[in-house]
Amino acid sequence: MPETFASVGELTVAALPGYVPRLLRSVDTEDYAEYRADGGYRTLTSPDALLDAVRRSGLRGRGGAAFPLAVKLRTVHDAHLRGDATVVVANGEEGEPASVKDKWLMRKRPHLVLDGLRLAAAVAGARRAYVYVSDEESARRIDAALTELDGAGIAEVAIELVTVAPGYVAGEETAAIRAIDGGPAKPSDKPPRPFERGVGGAPTAVSNVETLAHLPFVHRYGGAEFRALGTADSPGTFLATVTGAGRTPALYELPHGIPFTDLLALHGVSPEVVSGALMGGYFAGPAGREILGATLDHTSLAALGSGLGCGAIALLTCECPVAVAAAVLSYFDRENAGQCGSCFNGTAAMAAAASALRDGRATTADVDRLRRWSVVLRGRGACGTLDGAANVATSLVTRFEAEVRAHLAGRCATCADGIYLADRPFDAQAVTIP
Repeated sequence: MPETFASVGELTVAALPGYVPRLLRSVDTEDYAEYRADGGYRTLTSPDALLDAVRRSGLRGRGGAAFPLAVKLRTVHDAHLRGDATVVVANGEEGEPASVKDKWLMRKRPHLVLDGLRLAAAVAGARRAYVYVSDEESARRIDAALTELDGAGIAEVAIELVTVAPGYVAGEETAAIRAIDGGPAKPSDKPPRPFERGVGGAPTAVSNVETLAHLPFVHRYGGAEFRALGTADSPGTFLATVTGAGRTPALYELPHGIPFTDLLALHGVSPEVVSGALMGGYFAGPAGREILGATLDHTSLAALGSGLGCGAIALLTCECPVAVAAAVLSYFDRENAGQCGSCFNGTAAMAAAASALRDGRATTADVDRLRRWSVVLRGRGACGTLDGAANVATSLVTRFEAEVRAHLAGRCATCADGIYLADRPFDAQAVTIP
C-alpha cells in the first residue's frame, strides 16, 4: 500500500512504497518556521557550483517540454555575465485540466517553491523574480509565504506575485512574459524566446514550479544524489496526477522509470480493465493498451509516440476513445488564443470532424481529412495548442482504428449506452485539495 499523506475530500496524496518522497509531505500548509527547521533556505555559497550540480543532476522541466533546466539557467547566467539584467519566473499557471500538482505545491509547500525560485535567481544572476499563477488559493498561500520571508529578512531577490485569469494557453512561457509585462496572457511568436528577451526585454528563465521545487534537494544533496532515483535520461522523481477508472483522483510522487503497471497497482486498478490513457494531460493524446508495457520516463514513452508531459495521466477504461478525443479536441477549439489563423481554424476543423465521428455523422472522407490535418497543421501555431490537437487526432486515427470503424458504421457498443460528453475530460482542477 502507498504511504498516504491525505485522502480527504476528492484528492488522494501519496508516495510510492519504499521511497522517501522529495516533494510531498504530510503537512497542512508548511510555514516558514517548519520549512527552515527542515533545512530550507540554506546559504548558497557558490551559484556556479549549484549550476554545475544542476547540470550533473540532469533535472528536466516538469511543465511539459522536459527541457534541461541547466541549459536554460546557463543561457540566462551567461547573459548576466555579459552585463545584462536578468529575470527568473516561477510558472504556476497550471492550465492543463488533468493536472493538479503545481496547485498542490503552491498551496501546501509554498516555501519549497520560493526556495527553488531563490536558488534559480542566484544562478541566473537575477535581482528580480516573479511567481505567475491563476489559482486564487495558491496565490493567497504564496503571498502569505512572501510576507513571512519579508519578516525573516530574506531578501536576496525581489519576488513579485503576478495573477492572471486561468486558461490553457496562459501557462505558455511567452504568455507569462506578456502578462507580467502588462499585456494579455496569450502566447507570442518565437523567436525571440524568453531566455533571449523576456520580461521587460531582459533575458528570462521561465520554469515550472515543480521544476523549481526540486532545486533545494539538488542544492542540499548534489546532482549525483538526485540521480539516485530515476533513469539515465529521466533522473529523479516526478509528481503524477492520476484520474479516471472510477477512482478518487490522486497525486503521487514517483521515480522516473517505474512500469506503468506499477502505477496501476498503486492506484488500485487492474490492467485488464485499462484500454489506454491520456498521457501528459491532453497534449500527448490518448495511448492505447500498448501503454501497459511502458515505463514512466521520457525515452520509453517517446518510443510509443507518446509523452509524460506534465505528469498527468488519465486512465481510459469504459470510455469510448472516439468520444474522449472529440471532447479534448473541442476543448482545444474553445481554449485556443484566437491569434493564429492556422490554430483557430485548424482546431475547429479537427474538433468538428471528431464530433461528427462520435455522433455517427462522419464519412470515410472526414476521417481522411482528420488524418491529413493531424500531419500538415503541426508546428503552425505560436504555442503548443495546435500541436496538442494534432497529437490527439493522430492518436485517434492510428491507435483506435477499430473504434473509428465502428463509429463510421454506427455500431459503437460503448456509445450505444450513452455518449461520453465532457467539456474538460478527467478534470483534476476541480478537485478539493485537503
